[in-house]
Amino acid sequence: MYGVCICLRKLPIKMLEYGQNLKDSEETTEAASSIGHMFSCHHLSRFHSMAWEAYRKKPISYWILLVLSSGAMLVAFPASSLLSRVYYADGGKSKWIISWVAAAGWPLPALLLVPMYLFWKITPTPLTWKLFVSYVFLGFLSAADNLMYAWAYAYLPASTASLLASSSLVFSVLFGYFIVKNKLNSSMVNAVVIITAAMAIIALDSKSDRYSNISDSQYTLGFIWDILGSALHGLIFALSELIFIKLVGRRSFHVVLEQQVMVSLFAFLFTMIGVIINNDFHGMKSEAKVFKHGETAYYMVLIWSAVTFQLGVLGATAVLYLASTVLAGVLNAIRVPLTSIAAVVLLNDPMSGFKILSLIITFWGFGSYIFGNYSVSKVSSTKEVSPKPSEEP
Repeated sequence: MYGVCICLRKLPIKMLEYGQNLKDSEETTEAASSIGHMFSCHHLSRFHSMAWEAYRKKPISYWILLVLSSGAMLVAFPASSLLSRVYYADGGKSKWIISWVAAAGWPLPALLLVPMYLFWKITPTPLTWKLFVSYVFLGFLSAADNLMYAWAYAYLPASTASLLASSSLVFSVLFGYFIVKNKLNSSMVNAVVIITAAMAIIALDSKSDRYSNISDSQYTLGFIWDILGSALHGLIFALSELIFIKLVGRRSFHVVLEQQVMVSLFAFLFTMIGVIINNDFHGMKSEAKVFKHGETAYYMVLIWSAVTFQLGVLGATAVLYLASTVLAGVLNAIRVPLTSIAAVVLLNDPMSGFKILSLIITFWGFGSYIFGNYSVSKVSSTKEVSPKPSEEP
């Protein structure tokens, strides 16, 4: 009984102590929350200051051009992919026509070079024999690449074809490492593994997004051609960079435009040979007559396919020159889900849970690559800026 009385006497004291501890805990939580809020506000303020400082360093014309170039990447590339799928969905049959159209817009960048030569007094890059042969070879590879993607869009939904085409980043990293000797880090290797896993997920879920008029063998063929086209695309990127390093020796906006014009011109000529041999120019008339929305719609699809593809390439070129490969990588990462969402909304593409998972994983892989590329660029710039240690006498 005595023990019970002692416990009863101590109970109010314990309750007071518990209340005081609870009050201290709440105050600690509030303090931590306040510190976290101050910390986040500090980082937001710092980011705002850095963004404003970066904005002030460049003229307004620079930012306008950068916004237009970024918009061209995010709008023109998805539009070109969707138009390729519309061509096949509405009655088009030829693979050569679509590959020819992809290179038919080569005069657009050529028109930009004319005022540079005439008014800005820029001297054209001397066309040596080695450089000419390199452009012809890249043009041939580009024509083959366009043809492979044409086969892919003939049998795959636009959302699936776009996701598979993002694997070109994997091949760009690998070919850049072996051919150009670009640096690699763990984040880039992680990106390669992640995007490869995303492609495997799509392969395992092939039956959920196959069109009813496409057979299993055609779907598999489209899948294979898309991956091969992505591999060739990565090889073209690596070889283009090698040409800048070995033969051109400089990288300015007009030099990149010159390469784009020459490569697209030779790709156009190579695909035109295929169109002529396959007698597809004559077949265009019969395709236009049976096209779902009429002849005018048929030719508008082809024309805008050519225009949007070249605008997308021009936008990517301008972003690389004005900003960095990191920003180009970010925009390319955003472009993939934009294309998939637009295909689902506009073309009623099937979107299964596996494809959504693959989309998320692909986006994650792009993020890992962007971080790795940024780290490599930051280390390189630090080494260039840091002074060399003085030598001992």
